[in-house]
Amino acid sequence: MILVIGGTSEGRIIAEQLVKEGVGVLVSTATQFGADLASGFGTEVIWGRLGREELCKLLLSRKIKVLIDASHPFASEISANAVGACSRTGVNYIRFARPGTPKSSPALEFSKSYHDAARRACDIGKTIFLTTGSKTAGIFYESAREMGRRIVIRILPDPGVIKELIKMGISQSDIVAMRGPFGEELNLALLRHFRADVIVAKESGDAGGLGEKIAAAERLGLPLIVVKRPPEPEGSAITALEAVEMALKCIRDD
Repeated sequence: MILVIGGTSEGRIIAEQLVKEGVGVLVSTATQFGADLASGFGTEVIWGRLGREELCKLLLSRKIKVLIDASHPFASEISANAVGACSRTGVNYIRFARPGTPKSSPALEFSKSYHDAARRACDIGKTIFLTTGSKTAGIFYESAREMGRRIVIRILPDPGVIKELIKMGISQSDIVAMRGPFGEELNLALLRHFRADVIVAKESGDAGGLGEKIAAAERLGLPLIVVKRPPEPEGSAITALEAVEMALKCIRDD
């Protein structure tokens, strides 16, 4: 059996293709929302955040032969746990690493950390359109509050997350709860509606919608601050098909 750690749209593609190849697949996601997205094409899905010890037990109890880590490029803790668990249990580890920034652009400005991005965004404009997710919202909100800036945040439509953002102090009217993908035109409409001065995004790659954000920023003449992703390990698969082929080879050679 192959364990696919989800977190990206490509993770679902990988799992679905492995099922078509006749391989048993178990998909692990961090949240119920992610599990719902990963269901429906013949895979078993479990959800909940797994520490290294829990992951080791899962690999052994389910007799996993290959682990494909298709977690988000910024989910470094999950990846570290996966690498450690595979090393301890002798399970083959394959990292799927989607390509980073799809193109160069005069609108782009890279930042090495969320804190740096927050300070820079607040220096640039009064209204910041934030697309880095809810986990880092507090970093941007604190900087914005200190400098008298407005934060507009786009997140997945998770009621619990929305509640936490409101509790933090972000206005309900400044929360955009939508599930992507977001095309260029929708990005344009939202940026215009909220009269954004600057956009902040993660280096999540073209599949994560970065290309559409760049295009919208260029058309509106807005700066786009991109938080650089952590480095990926050498030998990572860079397409879903490559990850599938690597996994099938591991099984054949076992």
